[in-house]
Amino acid sequence: MNLHGKDIRIFAGNSNPALANNIAQDLGLPLGKAEVKTFSDGEISVYIGESVRGSDVFLVQSTSYPVNDNLMELLIMIDAFKRASAGNITAVIPYYGYARQDRKARSRDPISAKLVADLITKAGADRVLTMDLHCAQIQGFFDIPVDHLRGVPVLAPYFKEKFPDTSNVICVSPDLGSVTRARSFAERLNVGLAIVDKRRQRANVCEVMNIIGDVSGKDVILVDDMIDTAGTLCNAAKALKEIGGAKSVTACATHGVLSGPAMERIEASELEEVVILDTIALPEDKEISKMKVLSTAQVFARAIEHIYSDRPLSSLIS
Repeated sequence: MNLHGKDIRIFAGNSNPALANNIAQDLGLPLGKAEVKTFSDGEISVYIGESVRGSDVFLVQSTSYPVNDNLMELLIMIDAFKRASAGNITAVIPYYGYARQDRKARSRDPISAKLVADLITKAGADRVLTMDLHCAQIQGFFDIPVDHLRGVPVLAPYFKEKFPDTSNVICVSPDLGSVTRARSFAERLNVGLAIVDKRRQRANVCEVMNIIGDVSGKDVILVDDMIDTAGTLCNAAKALKEIGGAKSVTACATHGVLSGPAMERIEASELEEVVILDTIALPEDKEISKMKVLSTAQVFARAIEHIYSDRPLSSLIS
């Protein structure tokens, strides 16, 4: 695979090595040799075990929990590749942490999503490849090209198979912020759309207020970009069943952050199944019977092929 005089190398940090390995396998390439360790005082040590001079380097690293450690790994590895004379460096960030801090909600708040974008750019990345940013406008925070993939094309085929007859299926947005995403999902399945109207009392706590649309007797698919503490999702599922009279409730999201009591809430909820993508590695001790994880390796592999060969990504993004 050598389309314009330089070779291609896939490397991984410690956040999601399984996904990186699957991407490399899909491309028919070995995973690059890199050693990322932590000194006794917490500082991160990086050693690149092979030459990358003139190579197109794709570094796979989600900035998920532990967010700051994984972010520093990403920045230090980018710097190492830059100083090793890599031809181009693409930061493949399946899950972009700090994305929810994208504006000033109160006086004197930081805009951390912009700060992280500046850090990645300053470290030496030439391009960013990511999936389902919490807000698409974050692409504008970068001064380098950003290729923004969608999780819907991976999730939708699973539900087409799960519900061959979609006449009784409806997609539901768990809040007003996810309406665009849920509408796109509904269009792919050719089903209707409803919205759960909620009022957030404080961070990570929400109260369901109303359901906009008719979900009575229907198989509901809740669509969101991420599941953090699962409070929004579980409250929405409860309301859809108790208030809306839904027949069944299934949820899907691109990113399974699953922090705090998320797993316990999902296990005890009205949700029959929760489908997520592997943008964030799911620890073995967090596996539960209701969870289904789909692979994004093929989508990222195709995107990397297109970037490397200077072909447009519009077919993948749309």
